[in-house]
Amino acid sequence: MGAISARERSRTANRAGIGAFIGSTIEWFDFYIYGTASALVFDKVFFPELDGAVGTLVAFATFWIGFLARPLGGVVFGHIGDRLGRKKTLVITLLMMGVSTTLIGVLPGYAQIGAWAPVLLVLIRMVQGIGLGGEWGGSVLIASEHAPKGKSILYGAFAQQGSPVGNTLSTVSFLAISQLPDEAFLGWGWRIPFLASALLVVVGLFIRLRVTESPAMAHLIERKAVAKLPIWEIVRSHPTLLVLGIGACTIGLSATYFKTTFALSWATSELDFDKSSFLTIILVANIVQILVQPFGAVIATAMRSWSRAVTIMLLPEVVLLPLMFVLISTNDYVLAMVGVAIATVPHCLYYAALAGMLASRFPAQVRYTGISLCYQLCGTILGGTTPIVGQFLLNQTGSIAAVIGYAIFQVLLTLGCMLVLLRRPNHDDRAQAEGPRAEAVPA
Repeated sequence: MGAISARERSRTANRAGIGAFIGSTIEWFDFYIYGTASALVFDKVFFPELDGAVGTLVAFATFWIGFLARPLGGVVFGHIGDRLGRKKTLVITLLMMGVSTTLIGVLPGYAQIGAWAPVLLVLIRMVQGIGLGGEWGGSVLIASEHAPKGKSILYGAFAQQGSPVGNTLSTVSFLAISQLPDEAFLGWGWRIPFLASALLVVVGLFIRLRVTESPAMAHLIERKAVAKLPIWEIVRSHPTLLVLGIGACTIGLSATYFKTTFALSWATSELDFDKSSFLTIILVANIVQILVQPFGAVIATAMRSWSRAVTIMLLPEVVLLPLMFVLISTNDYVLAMVGVAIATVPHCLYYAALAGMLASRFPAQVRYTGISLCYQLCGTILGGTTPIVGQFLLNQTGSIAAVIGYAIFQVLLTLGCMLVLLRRPNHDDRAQAEGPRAEAVPA
């Protein structure tokens, strides 16, 4: 009987991991296609009155609006998830993302409805941001809280894997439609990925509705031990965790936007790359991320010191991210592809382990709100502003060197904050039982 029970627990955990991966993939696909469209088309469709670099900057600003709304989603859905359960919240966020993304696909441009077009775009983008703000924390927790003992980082990485897969699907979709003539691409082609989201959401809902509530949350509900106001508990009792968590998420979020949003715009407007060639470069980097990223969770689980694992993963990025920009600036297709691909490795290894490490520092009753706020506030302050800051620095200096300096700063900020965070108490009972690997004491 015990063996059957163990098999059932394993089956439930695997179903939760797969559900987190599929749902997260769909949500990130929705979010990434906006970033790609803002780099390639939104300045022409929604801001035609603004020319050149200024129009691109404004398009990137609407991209950032989604990040501005994400902390609100983290607070609202973190509250629901910490009080009513992870599963209910994830169904709501998936529907929000799917509906808002589909609406962008049918939104008339500036030529049809004038100033209402960019206004509606911003409003829909805010709804999309609120949905994703509640999605990430729930996906991570539904997987990691179902995980077998000592494997919370590995299962949390299921949700993390949705980001590169969603990004890859986004890039493939735009690579395909970029083969259209420019007139067709601007007229209707760019809308296809947004409309396709409606079909993906149906698949995601079918899978998510079959996942059970996480054991940690079910236990809290049964004991009536849920937090009354999770956001207040975080601010009152865990402000240091919040600040460190924001910093620790930085390069895990911003590296993607350095290469897929800022670099895409820079390479196709300032350099000699066309849309198709640089989208292919990004596609190769995304495939590298899909293949390499899970090893970050494996490394962190296997090593006795999470601090040492994080250092090994991130330090190479101090060299490789600047090298990426240098190789792109050569205008050589092969060199640019190599640069973007190798710069992907360090941050994607770290991103796989980030979710489990971050979740382990917060008590279960406020964990959804805690990790959501860390991740989403980081997205608002540092991740989502990456294309804007990068374009601003490029406009002001005329040199990529300033952007490189900003990228190095973000890597070092991430490393420092995570090393300090890992010295804080570990609230994952299963990880604590593993001894030194829990890293509840200084490394």
